[in-house]
Amino acid sequence: MRHIFFLSFLFLILSGCKKSEALNEEAYAIQTVQMPAKAEASSADKNFDPVAAPAPKVKQEIEQKIIKEATLRFETDNLENTFGQIQKAVASSKARIINDSEGKDYGTVFRNLIVKVPSQNFDRFINDVSKGVSYFEVKNISAQDVTEQYIDLTSRLKTKKKLEERYLEILKKANKVSEILEIEEQISTIREEIESKEGQLKYLESRVSESTITIEFYKTIAEKEGVKISYGSKLWNAIKSGFYTLSDLLISLLSAWPFVFLFVVFAYFIRKRLKRRKKE
Repeated sequence: MRHIFFLSFLFLILSGCKKSEALNEEAYAIQTVQMPAKAEASSADKNFDPVAAPAPKVKQEIEQKIIKEATLRFETDNLENTFGQIQKAVASSKARIINDSEGKDYGTVFRNLIVKVPSQNFDRFINDVSKGVSYFEVKNISAQDVTEQYIDLTSRLKTKKKLEERYLEILKKANKVSEILEIEEQISTIREEIESKEGQLKYLESRVSESTITIEFYKTIAEKEGVKISYGSKLWNAIKSGFYTLSDLLISLLSAWPFVFLFVVFAYFIRKRLKRRKKE
């Protein structure tokens, strides 16, 4: 009986020890899992890159960047007077004509202009051109807001420039040739990206600062006048065509004179031979 009691007491002691060991192991496991997280956090703080990390958003009042464009098409009674009016509008709005073309199709004579106008004078220019126009066959005015795109490009450009400065600082401290070459390659890549962003930004700014306006105005040709001109031109073309045909025929005959000469000689000898046979 005593043996049984002793064994049970010993079993309880051993099980208690095992439970305490298991608890200690659990606590140690928790500590070992939590510690690397702290270590990682501290190393992340040490290796924190202010250039690579997104910059804090600063609320700034930025002027809206809007691209304005317009297309106008209308009929006029006098092309020269309308063009003179547009030239006055160009001068008063400090605009410039970058393309001027004119032509004629069936029933109309037309003129096309492409004008670059400072954005602040856009509405004024449209109003000046519209004076005296009874109605527009086409009047399309558009405004595209590119403020967000402009801010994004500006922010990316600043980030790339800061990154380039950091690489230049690292390059000064580099000693190994391999490190210098690698850093120079990185700087070259960043420089290309900076130039690309600068080009995009300049193009965007030019489109924002100057608006593009396409103007087409035309005059309708009278139908009777068109018939007279057409009939007269047909007669003149017929006369010229007959003259050219006759000239071509004469030139063809002149160019074939050796064959004509051979044919005449051949015909002469044949005729002479036939005469001799008749006499015989």
